[in-house]
Amino acid sequence: MTSAAHFPLDPDQVLRLARETFDIEAAALTGLAARLDGSFVQAVQRVLHTAGRVVVMGMGKSGHIGRKIAATLASTGTPAFFVHPAEASHGDLGMVTAEDLVLAISNSGESGELTALLPVLKRLGVPLIAMTGGPHSTLARHADLTLDCSVEREACPLNLAPTASTTAQLAMGDALAVALLDARGFRPEDFARSHPGGALGRKLLTHVSDVMRSGDAVPRVLPEASFSALMREMSAKGLGCAAVVDGAGQVQGIFTDGDLRRRIEAGADLRTATAAQVMHATPRRIAPDALAVNAAEMMETLGITSVLVVGADGTLEGVVHIRDLMRAKVI
Repeated sequence: MTSAAHFPLDPDQVLRLARETFDIEAAALTGLAARLDGSFVQAVQRVLHTAGRVVVMGMGKSGHIGRKIAATLASTGTPAFFVHPAEASHGDLGMVTAEDLVLAISNSGESGELTALLPVLKRLGVPLIAMTGGPHSTLARHADLTLDCSVEREACPLNLAPTASTTAQLAMGDALAVALLDARGFRPEDFARSHPGGALGRKLLTHVSDVMRSGDAVPRVLPEASFSALMREMSAKGLGCAAVVDGAGQVQGIFTDGDLRRRIEAGADLRTATAAQVMHATPRRIAPDALAVNAAEMMETLGITSVLVVGADGTLEGVVHIRDLMRAKVI
């Protein structure tokens, strides 16, 4: 192979090939959708009724696609994992049980590593769904169901490198995952439980009680507290606000840095005022079991930086500040 340095780059040719690739792969997906039939519905039903897991297998580029399909299925409510066909012949087939279902991916349907496993899978009584571009291939003939992923041609100019065919396989796998997700009634909360370390997981699994300040960290004063006592409490806790509560801990109001600025701008004499006289009597509040992302939305909508956390009985339980939400990576 001659070094690329000897060939001048033709920008027009580069763009033409890129656009042709998109066109060919788009046409492959359009053809895939047009051929979709009852076999796809049966495949979804088979997976739904599988007591075990979906075991995805594939060699080469189909194997790479298979790993992604297995990961997508697993993260959307269908237990699945990938087994390399070559490794399966050397012991990993022990990971497959009679309660599982095998999804075998091969564009030709003649991959030797896959076809070598067919007799064993039959003896185990494991249902087999083939995802192949060869509907009359060895793999398809031995499968319980076949999903036709054939393409007219590859995007590769030599019509050799798996391109359009792997795109079709990936799309078919995504279609399976989406159909199964819907059939299982899979919700955003379920997705979050599979992704606790991701942004969505944090948003849907983190509650206000997980991030709020509580106990002595919550700035609070009694209604009869002097204005100077109110300011000392606000300064000590550093949240730019203080809750006003009665002797039983019931929320009466809130006083914030913004309230202070507005009072000063209005020329009010605050030296003899009490907390009850300067507080805002209808503070925004949120329940401790609410999602932290709801607190973030409230702050963004109202242009505030703190929200009081109040129990069902009206008792102050804590306060959540925008910095708390940022530390928890909710925002």
